Amino acid sequence: MALLLREAIGDSLRRTRVSQSRTLREVSNSARVSLGYLSEVERGRKEASSELLAAICDALDVPLSDVLVDVSESLSDGSSAKRADTERHAVESAPAEAPAASARPGSTTIARDTRVVIPAPAQALAAA
Repeated sequence: MALLLREAIGDSLRRTRVSQSRTLREVSNSARVSLGYLSEVERGRKEASSELLAAICDALDVPLSDVLVDVSESLSDGSSAKRADTERHAVESAPAEAPAASARPGSTTIARDTRVVIPAPAQALAAA
């Protein structure tokens, strides 16, 4: 099962709060959001608005960009493992030899059920 963005954001916020040894009540008071709602955000049950995320990050004294980088890394870790599984399956299920008649010179033959995954350029990830 894929990790949802709201779950990754909640995980990151919770890890940050716990690493600061702060309670939900302290952060919710500082961010001016209800304790129950903050709890739902941390558990990935609620999709927080950008304004709410900014308020929570301010209350945690952590830049929103740091949270987003953390979320990006956790999501890419999960997709990297999934991509490796997909690529391994593609290699294992690919025919031993592709028919020469269907291939054009200089082309690559890919089995119909194979998914091609093109990773994001490293510069785009570094800029985020």
